[in-house]
Amino acid sequence: MIIFIKLLLAHLLGDFLLQPTSWVLDKENKKHKSIYLYIHTVLHGFLAWILVPEIQFICFALLLALSHGLIDFLKLHFQKVETKRNWFITDQVLHLLIIVIIASVYKNLTLDLAIFNNHFWIMVTAIVFLTKPTSILIKNIISIWTPESKSENDNSLQNAGNYIGILERLFVFCFIITSHFEAIGFLLAAKSIFRFGDLKEAKDRKLTEYVLIGTLLSFGIALLVGLLVVHFL
Repeated sequence: MIIFIKLLLAHLLGDFLLQPTSWVLDKENKKHKSIYLYIHTVLHGFLAWILVPEIQFICFALLLALSHGLIDFLKLHFQKVETKRNWFITDQVLHLLIIVIIASVYKNLTLDLAIFNNHFWIMVTAIVFLTKPTSILIKNIISIWTPESKSENDNSLQNAGNYIGILERLFVFCFIITSHFEAIGFLLAAKSIFRFGDLKEAKDRKLTEYVLIGTLLSFGIALLVGLLVVHFL
């Protein structure tokens, strides 16, 4: 495990702390012709070996550097302005996967399939349900009360409400399974404070009731799912 942690630290240092914005821009403009792509690649291998200073790890550090450079090369050539966010996520996931593989092979670690027990599947099912499925469920339940003013002069971020709902349900779920019920009240109070200004300016009772129903449904479903998971576990 400590090998994985050290390699993850090397990745964080190389990809974020020790990579100036000027390097990123130069790589995006020149792609494989950018000298910084190769400096960045070598830096990752160097950092990996510095944090795991063992002679037998040199080959693994070289492999890590080459794989990192190849992944970055593919990202630079295939990403577009509209897909930049998706490629960033894909890039980081692939780097993380390579780190896991190298750490596992170096220490001859094997995957313990015992972790995929009944508890694991209950947790995964609950988490998945609290994301988009619950958002769609709530949207359909409260659709009959959608206020007319909700769609007028809406300056909010695209799908922001949906993501906020998902995050708040996951937070509530985590608080329940870790027995931190007091944190749920803090989360609800914090959201109420942030929402108060918008609702006060709107001066729309229907909008206020609409938001209140959606919020209570979101929290209620998260509470119910969390308590069910605790019961089954």
